[in-house]
Amino acid sequence: MATNSAPSEVLLDKIRSLPPEKVAEVEDFVDFLCRRAADQALVDAASRLSEEAAREVWDNDEDAIYDAL
Repeated sequence: MATNSAPSEVLLDKIRSLPPEKVAEVEDFVDFLCRRAADQALVDAASRLSEEAAREVWDNDEDAIYDAL
């Protein structure tokens, strides 16, 4: 394996050297990582969308005493 190869080529070489059942495990893990990233992107988008509505509830004079906690 060449040490001066691009990181993706090094990874591909390692995957190619695995037996088929291990390649399937790698694929499952990559799928998991992709799903987790997509889930986090959805959570982040929902948080951004709800910020304005939450601000109306949280930012008020009546509850200002709690801001210092």
